[in-house]
Amino acid sequence: MGERVYDVIVIGGGPSGLTSGIYGGRAKLDVLIIDKDDFGGQIKLTDEVVNYPGINSIKGKEIVEVMKKQAQKFGVTFIHDEVIKLDLEGDIKKVVTKLGEYKGLTVIIASGITHKKLNFVGENEFLGKGVSYCAICDGEFFKEKDIFVVGAGFVAAEESIFLTRYGKKVHILAREPEFTCAKTIADKVLKNPKIEVKFNTEIISAEGDNLLRKIKMKNNITGEITEFISENNDNIGLFIFIGFVPQTDIYKGIVELTEEGYIKTNEFMETNVERVYAVGDIRPKELRQLVTAISDGGTAISRIEKYVFELREKLNLPRVEREDDCEENGILDSDMKKQIVELTKRFESPLNLIMVKGEDLEKSKALEELLKELSGLTEKIKVSIYESNSPEINEKFLLERLPAVFILNKDNEYSRIKYSTIPLEHELNSFMQALYNIAGPGDEVKEELLERIDKIEKKINVQIGVSLKCTRCPDTVQATQFIVSRNKNVSVEIIDVLTHKEFKKKHDIVGVPAIVVNEKNIYFGQMSLEEMIEILEKQ
Repeated sequence: MGERVYDVIVIGGGPSGLTSGIYGGRAKLDVLIIDKDDFGGQIKLTDEVVNYPGINSIKGKEIVEVMKKQAQKFGVTFIHDEVIKLDLEGDIKKVVTKLGEYKGLTVIIASGITHKKLNFVGENEFLGKGVSYCAICDGEFFKEKDIFVVGAGFVAAEESIFLTRYGKKVHILAREPEFTCAKTIADKVLKNPKIEVKFNTEIISAEGDNLLRKIKMKNNITGEITEFISENNDNIGLFIFIGFVPQTDIYKGIVELTEEGYIKTNEFMETNVERVYAVGDIRPKELRQLVTAISDGGTAISRIEKYVFELREKLNLPRVEREDDCEENGILDSDMKKQIVELTKRFESPLNLIMVKGEDLEKSKALEELLKELSGLTEKIKVSIYESNSPEINEKFLLERLPAVFILNKDNEYSRIKYSTIPLEHELNSFMQALYNIAGPGDEVKEELLERIDKIEKKINVQIGVSLKCTRCPDTVQATQFIVSRNKNVSVEIIDVLTHKEFKKKHDIVGVPAIVVNEKNIYFGQMSLEEMIEILEKQ
């Protein structure tokens, strides 16, 4: 990404990362925030924040949107991408992502935490078939169904309230004798007529056929075992919220971690590596709340701004003139536009995209606007738009789900990658990475995996059911697209299951990502490249 050296690179866009951006931007530092998911972190899933000083009540999504806009006002750059490698030694820190490399004088790690698993019988078997760890991703699949929530903490309580907007009834199973969260939120749950709470109760198994239909539970005081089967043997939703684990795998051997995997820091948020900081939930702390996350971000920047300008002068690095208070036009924000422009500069060949309109005029218009905006940013992307009744298009492409976009390769041949959705939110990055892999040079992958991909000889069609709010879907989509870019025997279609309900119904999809192979075998859950290769090797 050129020779630009940022004053601060922040890895993670939750409240602590956003605060680092706000404080850094206001201090006239050149700040980059990188996040693989949608900016906002865990609090974005919180339906109502009532414990932040000075604000009576606000949705988690609203407060992080305000924080992001505030950071943008101070000239902070935002990038949707996944960090895959780090070189944090020396004066210039290097952060390598799937789509590029960034350099900085300092790095703030704000990667946050992810949900724990409970490891009961059936938990893995029914993942995506009823078992979920994300209410905002999968809640809508359980409209007028019975929904179970496992947990007694703040997240379990909050998500139970959120899920009442979908479920017929929400049942909370808590192994503790009472809630472990604040009494105000606990009382709110207990008073909700759509929520039933069972304390001193543990789940022991999840059962069913192709979907989750039965839950067995145990009273940990009396030992009594009971089971739940919904009316008419309908399918059930089961959401697990029992705590978190830090997302620190990539930092092992680079910065010092606790036994539990959290990043050790001092009171100034400094790690054991010079000019590398950790903030928010990823560091050990007594209280993991919005107010402490914000405090961490501010503390780290207050330390950095004391020396970073002198360091820049010492290294003879010019100051970067930042663009503050920029106006946003179009679907894509200014940071995403810059990222796309920089990425397409690396394309080895231009690409053509074919869009085919559908009966849904609103979605067709939105997809057309996005593609035109992309093509307006670079000469490397050309877009042709057709009606669904065009004879030329009907001969070349399967037009089962529209509107859709088909990616052509450098020889103007269909690359076998189709998007039956508008590639925005979490899927925009996946879409751009597909273009990068088709145009070349593409991702760097271990030779062993490339050899396995090239050995796939059977014709395989993969359909991946996604929702644009799903944080687990992009990994699966990107892995499959890479395989398709290498092997002409494999094709993929990315399908928005909440738009194309006939696909959802046909395959009994109650969670995403849902991977349908050759219209018969179905797999659920986030998949790495190696896991997707294993699936295709079995066909």
